[in-house]
Amino acid sequence: MKRRAFLQRAGVALAAMGISEAGLLRFTRYSQALAQTSSRKLALLVGINQYPQSPALAGCLTDVELQRELLLYRFGFQPQDVLVLTDGQATRQNIETAFVEHLVKQAKPGDGVIFHFSGYGSQLAVTPTDTTQLPITNDPLPKIQNCLIGFDGLLSTKDNAGVNVLAEETLWLLLRSLECDRITTILDTSFTDPSTKGLIPPLVGNLRMRSRPTLPGNQLGAKELAFQAELASQIKTNTIQKLLGTDKPGQLLAASDSERIATELQWNGFSAGLFTYALTQHLWQVTEATTVQIGMSRVTSTVAQIAGHQQQPSLTCPRSEQQTQTYHLSPELNTGAEGAVIGLEDSGKTALLWLAGLPATILEISGINSVLNVVSPADADTEKTLPTLQIRSREGLKAKARILSTDIDQIQSGQLVQESIRVLPRNIGLTVALDASLERIERVDATSAFANVPQVSSVIAGEQPADCLFARVDPVSSISIPQYGLFNLGKELIPNTTGEPGEAIKTAVYRLTPKLRTQLAAKLFRLSGNEASSRLAVKATLERVAQGEQILMHKVTRRAGRKNPSKRVLSSVNSDTSILKIAVGSQIQYRLENESESPVYVMLVGIDSGGSAIALYPQTTDSKDLVILPGESIVIPQISSPFKSIVSAPSGLAETHLIFSLAPFRSAIAALDTLNPPRGDQRRVASLFNPLEVARAIFQDLHEASAVTTDVLGISSDSWALDVNAWATLSFVYEVV
Repeated sequence: MKRRAFLQRAGVALAAMGISEAGLLRFTRYSQALAQTSSRKLALLVGINQYPQSPALAGCLTDVELQRELLLYRFGFQPQDVLVLTDGQATRQNIETAFVEHLVKQAKPGDGVIFHFSGYGSQLAVTPTDTTQLPITNDPLPKIQNCLIGFDGLLSTKDNAGVNVLAEETLWLLLRSLECDRITTILDTSFTDPSTKGLIPPLVGNLRMRSRPTLPGNQLGAKELAFQAELASQIKTNTIQKLLGTDKPGQLLAASDSERIATELQWNGFSAGLFTYALTQHLWQVTEATTVQIGMSRVTSTVAQIAGHQQQPSLTCPRSEQQTQTYHLSPELNTGAEGAVIGLEDSGKTALLWLAGLPATILEISGINSVLNVVSPADADTEKTLPTLQIRSREGLKAKARILSTDIDQIQSGQLVQESIRVLPRNIGLTVALDASLERIERVDATSAFANVPQVSSVIAGEQPADCLFARVDPVSSISIPQYGLFNLGKELIPNTTGEPGEAIKTAVYRLTPKLRTQLAAKLFRLSGNEASSRLAVKATLERVAQGEQILMHKVTRRAGRKNPSKRVLSSVNSDTSILKIAVGSQIQYRLENESESPVYVMLVGIDSGGSAIALYPQTTDSKDLVILPGESIVIPQISSPFKSIVSAPSGLAETHLIFSLAPFRSAIAALDTLNPPRGDQRRVASLFNPLEVARAIFQDLHEASAVTTDVLGISSDSWALDVNAWATLSFVYEVV
């Protein structure tokens, strides 16, 4: 196919993936009106689910759609400047051709360029010869080469000797061919050989891996080597050394480091790369200039909560770019959003929504009848809102909403939407995935056993969404004695869930029932998260107490209007993008600040590194004990308290949720009081033995604090209706080492 015809066909595919032609036209006019700069923004997005002669992936096309909608609606890209290649379009040659024609030949100094790849990666074990040399420098090729596998990368060819893949070195050459400096590369793939990690491809736990075993063959394809030579000959010689060194062009945002896997996850109605979803969701929510380093740190925390240590996102960029914005771009509007209006139907009475700005865990649970505000672009800085929308149905990341206004002409494609009322069912349950390595009789017995646990269901790993994993602790073999435990979705053992060898499955499930209730409570705690959407002006800082107060991490409600903001200077000791690590034996405390004009009440709950629930017990049963007056702050535990918060073993992830509310936590305090905790003169953080009851009580308190007129909105009494401005949950995730 000729290059021009190929690109024209790809452009047709771009328009077919998303909004209608009319919507595209409306949005084009809208984004043009928003444009604040003359520089151009170009993107090439590649996603491959279907591979001949290889297990199919499920989330790569969603990744492309996630990036495309983000670039259009959040960063003001023009539709014609975003080129999409999917499945059969994304051959090695087509990817390279599109990169040259769409990016290299069009990008000028000052422009911004984004390249995204979602699909399989692998490694090629090269047998060096006299002819396999890097262009120009004649240095030997690396013995192990990382490769991106295009649609045809696993097919044998007669006219192209060698392996038909896009080598990582080729990608660096292409990037160095660009005349602009604002370059971002996103790779949601991995290169490590899963067969060397004792994993069973293509699944690990309930996550699907995006890496294939080391490719057979001893050299790159002849066409790939020739293309490398052609690119290198056109690059200025003074950039070659940078190319061959560690200084990669621009920002490289990778789903995982070189030693770990990249994964994709199935949610309710869609699958997506774990990294891509976390990244794009974060970028939908940003309200101001956020550095790529801070952004990637937040993404890493989100990934760690699901995959544990199996996946570790990485950022590679020159030191001078670590404090630049993610993608080198600012949002077109200085306000975060949960999504955008992508079209209208039913004579303008129904709005079509894209909702990738919501955390996936909240999106899949949040019920019908949730309410969103439409943000006026002209009044974004003043936070003036247009009529509200109420969700009536959802399929994957798209939803239909009725417009709660008679003046429907105010709604237009391209406008952003923000969460207003979160509706959650009261009967939220826990889903356990049964590991694929279990034998058939084991899965049958486990299914029967879990069916007898209230609010717990089971599915086969890889087939449906799940919250945790039931699996053997020991490797499966003909001579192994079964030993069962509970794992996260990345198949990392949850502490203190291992049974005795030879334990019957039904006995194991009965033994794990309290842990299952704790896991369900943890799920509810996370569902309260609204750091990005709440306008309740509060702040929380995690500090280490050691010869003074050392700030480790801070969180703040991003949309809150602060008339008297705190003057406290905050800085973090965690300067890289990895998850925060705190050593065993460290003394920590939380500093909570109320920057609003109303008193706020506080609850602290969480899960420690040992997998147990914890909570802050008040000094007395009086619900007013944990209250912060306007402009004031408190420290938990109090500096003078004899009950120090000392980080204890074992090593592992821990999470703390600080929940602020405009109303007292009467039900939650009552639930805590049923435990008859020891009373003292000071507040203390201690183990929580009824976490599920406390979690449900917290949601009931937030429901009552919200005072939503459920009858007017048609919200069932079987649901909690939560006004996101009536509370704020700030969450801290860190690793105990």
